[in-house]
Amino acid sequence: MKKQFKSKTITQLKKAQGMLKKVISMVEEDQYCMDLLQQNLATIGLLKGANKMILENHLNACFKTGMKSANSKRQQVLIKELLHVINKA
Repeated sequence: MKKQFKSKTITQLKKAQGMLKKVISMVEEDQYCMDLLQQNLATIGLLKGANKMILENHLNACFKTGMKSANSKRQQVLIKELLHVINKA
């Protein structure tokens, strides 16, 4: 992973980690459900952002390199992997 992407991704994931800890704390303290939902959705948003960064890096590095190769089996594996991840998203 490129240094720039790695740094941004780690920052995003650490923010999500902090927010998730807050959500857990809020649940333990029986805080208002709508506040919990909003905080949880914000955490999910950060995780989605990190996921997007990881995918972007993969497409610009691993995927691009693999698709340039003459190995059609490798290309098919890369395409299947990408479709698998997209279906989970």
